[in-house]
Amino acid sequence: QVQLVESGGGLVQGGGSLRLSCAASGIIFSDYTMGWFRQGPGKEREFVASIRRSSGSTYYADSVKGRFTIARDNAKKAVYLQMNSLKPEDTAVYYCAAANSLLKVVIVTDTTSYDYWGRGTQVTVSS
Repeated sequence: QVQLVESGGGLVQGGGSLRLSCAASGIIFSDYTMGWFRQGPGKEREFVASIRRSSGSTYYADSVKGRFTIARDNAKKAVYLQMNSLKPEDTAVYYCAAANSLLKVVIVTDTTSYDYWGRGTQVTVSS
């Protein structure tokens, strides 16, 4: 059974920081490109960041570039999202996702490229 479990969300003041974690089980973690997406109130789910399985190449949405950092630890089967200089517009439920990039080409910004999703963790940034 595949599970992706996010943690680390919460309430933070604008300008503050949070570190999200996603623990994976039931998959060969090193086979998967990992991504973070978010969905704000009344909005569609949007790409935030991703990290390739092999090269470790990272990608970011323009809205978070320079403030957020994605990292992975294959030994721990975990992916992280360090979020700094948070803004009220970062308020959303943040989801971890996994895409098996051994089996297909993964378009990291496309939700349909991802095979598994976590349930999400709420991040609320106050002004």
